[in-house]
Amino acid sequence: MGMKSSNRISALLWADILVAFALFVMQDYLTDVWNLSFTHAAGILNIWNGISLVLQPFFLILVDSVLGNFAMLVVSSTAYSVGIGLVTMSTPPVLGTCNRYEEQCVGHTQKVLFYTGMALIAVGVAGNNVSVKPFLEEQEETGEGQGPNLCLKIAGAVFVVVVALTGAIALPYIKPWTLRFGIPAICTVVATALFLTGMCSCCWQYTINCADRSQLRSLCRVRMIPMLMTFVFCGLVSSIGNTYFVEQAKNLDRHLGKWNVPPQVLLLVQKGVSAALEHEKGDESATAPDGAGAQSRENQSRIITTPGKGVVIAVSSAILCCITAARMEFKRLGVVERRGLLDDDDADVPMSIFWLIFQFVLLGCLDKVLEKTVAKFNEAEFDDDENEGRYADNLAKGVSGLGYMCGVLSVYVVGEVSGRGGHRSWFQDTLNTSRLDRYYWVLAALGSVILVLYSLLSCFNRQHFP
Repeated sequence: MGMKSSNRISALLWADILVAFALFVMQDYLTDVWNLSFTHAAGILNIWNGISLVLQPFFLILVDSVLGNFAMLVVSSTAYSVGIGLVTMSTPPVLGTCNRYEEQCVGHTQKVLFYTGMALIAVGVAGNNVSVKPFLEEQEETGEGQGPNLCLKIAGAVFVVVVALTGAIALPYIKPWTLRFGIPAICTVVATALFLTGMCSCCWQYTINCADRSQLRSLCRVRMIPMLMTFVFCGLVSSIGNTYFVEQAKNLDRHLGKWNVPPQVLLLVQKGVSAALEHEKGDESATAPDGAGAQSRENQSRIITTPGKGVVIAVSSAILCCITAARMEFKRLGVVERRGLLDDDDADVPMSIFWLIFQFVLLGCLDKVLEKTVAKFNEAEFDDDENEGRYADNLAKGVSGLGYMCGVLSVYVVGEVSGRGGHRSWFQDTLNTSRLDRYYWVLAALGSVILVLYSLLSCFNRQHFP
C-alpha cells in the first residue's frame, strides 16, 4: 500500500465520523418519519448497536484464522458503504412513489432496504473496530507507514476535528433526510474506493495468526465473571445515549444567543470528554509512537491504577449518569405539565437543551473509563501474550453489546411491571406521557446492586483465585 496507507485508513475513519453523526439522529428519523413509538425506535437502534459489538469477538477469530486484517477491512469497508447507501435509498423520495417523509410513504421496499442497510453497517462497524488498529501496526512494522509521520499525524488529527465539527454543526442544517444520509454515504463510498486502491500491493501481504483454543479457554475464568457482569450493565447504560437521551433533547430550546444549536453538539460533547480522558495530564500516549507496546498501554491507563478501581469508577459514572438523567427528565416533565404540553409531543419545550450536557459528560466518562479498565486488565492478565489481550478486549466489547440488547428487555420488563394492578405503564407511545425518569432511577438502583455484588464477588475471587 506504500506510505499512503495511513492516509487511506484515515479517510475511512473520517467517513465513519460523518456516518456516526448522521446515525445519532436516527431515533428522530424513526419516530418522525416512520411514526414509531420512541421505545420501538430505541429498541431497533439498541439491537443494532448490540449486534455491531457482539460481532467483534467473532470477527477477530475470523481475522486470525482465515482473513487477516486487510481482507477484513476490504469486507467491512465495502459493507459499510453499501449499508449507508441502502439506508439513503430507503428514504421515501428515492424509490417510492411518495415524496413526503411521512409514515404512509414508508412501504415494504423502504423497510427492506433500511434493515438490510443497518445490518451491513453493523458488519462494517465491527470489522473496522477489529482490524483498523492492528492493520496500522502492521504497516509500521513493515515500514509501509514510515515517512513524514509527525506532519501526517498532526494533519490527520486536525482533519478529524474538522470532520467532527462538520458532522456536529453543518450536517444538521441539511433538512431532507435523503441528503442527511446521502452526504455521509457519498463520503464513505469515496473513502472505501480510496482504500481499495491499495488492494493489489497488499492483499496477501500479511500473515494469518491462528487462535488456539487455550487462548479462548483462558478468557472464560471464574475471576472474570464480576467484570463481565459490570460490562453488561455499562453497555445497558450506554445504550440510552443515542436513543432516550436524544428523545429527551428532541424539542428542547436549542438557542445559544442567536444560534440554534444542533442536537449533534451533545454527541460532540460526549466524544470530547472521552478524548480529554484519553490524553489526561500525565498521559504521554498522545506523543508515543504507534505500536509502542506495553509502555504506551501503561501511559494510556494512568487514570486507572487497577482494573478493580476502574470498574468501580465506570459503574459509579453509570449510576451518576442515570441519576442525572432522571433529575433532568423530571425537570423537563415539570415544564411540560406547567405549560399544558402533555398531549402535544411535537410542541417546543421552553427548557434549555444544555441541561442535558451533564448526562452526556458522564456518559463520555463511562465509555472512556471502561475502555481504559479493559486495557489495564489486559495488561495485568496477558502481559506476555498480546493476542490474548486482543481477545479479552473484544470479548468485553461483545459483552457490552449484550448490555445494549438487555436494554430492550429491561424496558419491556419495567413497562410490564409498572403497568400491573391497573396502574399506568411508565412507557407510553409518547415521551411526554411516559415516565422515563422512573426508568432511569431503576437503572441507578440496579447499578448500585451490581456495584455491591461486584465488590463481594471480587473479594471471593481474590480469596480463591489469588
